[in-house]
Amino acid sequence: MKKILASTLLLLFIILGVLYAKHSYFDPRNRLNNANEEVKRLIDKDEIREGDIIFQTSLSRQSGAIQLATHSQYSHCGIIYKTGNSYFVFEAVQPVKLTPLNKWIAKGKDGHFVIKRLKDSANILTPAAIKKLKDEGQIFKGKNYDIYFDWSDDKIYCSELIWKVYDRALGIQIGKLQKLKDFDLSNPTVKQIMYQRYGNKVPLDETVISPVSIFNSELLQTVVSN
Repeated sequence: MKKILASTLLLLFIILGVLYAKHSYFDPRNRLNNANEEVKRLIDKDEIREGDIIFQTSLSRQSGAIQLATHSQYSHCGIIYKTGNSYFVFEAVQPVKLTPLNKWIAKGKDGHFVIKRLKDSANILTPAAIKKLKDEGQIFKGKNYDIYFDWSDDKIYCSELIWKVYDRALGIQIGKLQKLKDFDLSNPTVKQIMYQRYGNKVPLDETVISPVSIFNSELLQTVVSN
């Protein structure tokens, strides 16, 4: 009887622990509170700079397909900027916009994120260079998100935004451009989304820049991984 009672209590504690963890991670208020604390820590420890690139695992419907096709944990990214005393992420969602950093962190899976920075950024990302990045980004601000991953400027997706802004403003190409056919399109989930968007005419030769290509760029170094 004592063993049964002990086992029951242990199971109860485990269940309560799981429920508490789920509440902490998935309750919107807790996610935002945790993100607020994380941003405060980043600022207090001086671990964040304008022009940094931040990555997360998105909770969007297509995130899983992006992860499968690119063999990467990360499916979304943006550029960090500062306005006044507040930090924002310039990102391509619907539409392209500036999102407060705390809210950006809170909407990612488990609040996890990685921040990367250009090597020798102290000499490259001068105030004048940051202004060039921001000015170039204004061209895309308000544009619709590109679910077809087309390389034109009519619509734009997250990693494309980063690549084009850095390339056009500073002549820095972060990440290797690829073709759609270079990715792993064999998974059923990926195939389903591709068919929904393209039917039987998948543009395999379309130029694409993926979040993982930027993440793995030799031009960047990791400065924060929470």
